[in-house]
Amino acid sequence: MSEEPAAVDSDQLTPTCYRHPDRETHIRCQRCGRPICPDCMRQAAVGFQCPDCVKEGMRTTRQARTAYGGLRTGTPGLVTKALVGVNLLVFVLILATGGSNGTLLPRFALIPLGSVYLVNGQPQFVDGVADGAYWQLLTSMFTHVELWHIGFNMLALYVLGPQLEAILGRSRYLALYLLSGLVGSATVYWLAPEHSVTVGASGALFGLMAALLVVAVKVRGDVQGLLVLVAVNAAITAFGHGFISWQGHLGGFVGGVVLALVLVYAPRAHRTAWQVTGMTVVGVGIVASVVLRTLMLT
Repeated sequence: MSEEPAAVDSDQLTPTCYRHPDRETHIRCQRCGRPICPDCMRQAAVGFQCPDCVKEGMRTTRQARTAYGGLRTGTPGLVTKALVGVNLLVFVLILATGGSNGTLLPRFALIPLGSVYLVNGQPQFVDGVADGAYWQLLTSMFTHVELWHIGFNMLALYVLGPQLEAILGRSRYLALYLLSGLVGSATVYWLAPEHSVTVGASGALFGLMAALLVVAVKVRGDVQGLLVLVAVNAAITAFGHGFISWQGHLGGFVGGVVLALVLVYAPRAHRTAWQVTGMTVVGVGIVASVVLRTLMLT
């Protein structure tokens, strides 16, 4: 009489990772209970979770936001460091292509109306914004020629930027920086001499300064230090008007005030929609002013 093989209890089998069936494991996800191997273990508040549960948790958990609707981040100052990096990169490129007499500067600088300039010692016609070089409105914000110029501006950015980045969140802070700078560029386009050459991040920096002032007023903080900072920079701009772009400073400051009012005074209900609408209106205004000025110059 033959003996039948004994049945094997499936509960006695060693479990395997649900993502790697060839790996035995005795560890289970604290959320769904599925077995996971060491490569699939993700540290959780209690025990470990599987990758799928971690993704689901990130998707369903509401992220913390700043007082004005931006997402809080664990790496504050990242956008500021990136902006500093872009400015330094352009500075190196300018120096590498000949500096103030090189080939790159007249392409990146803001020139309202094209004219003949010395490039590498040779007279050459260089297009301006009115000739179709609209990118100069943006590239000029990241362009510096003198070491003292970029050094002073990047120090100011490193001091002012992280504060606003933490207050507003990355995307709103970046929008504030770029739009303030573009308002400054548009003001230069309108008020500076037609064949002038303007470079520097000062317009965007004056926008940040103005935004910090608006935030301080909103939270009823101490504005005395900020007012002194604004007054000192206004005095420097006035005394150095022969070689400092007062137009860019003025435009950037006004743009920063308007944008900050939009960002920090937007109603809590549908706040993001109000902020996006306000910033879009500013952007449309910049485009309209540039188009109108171009028609006048051409």
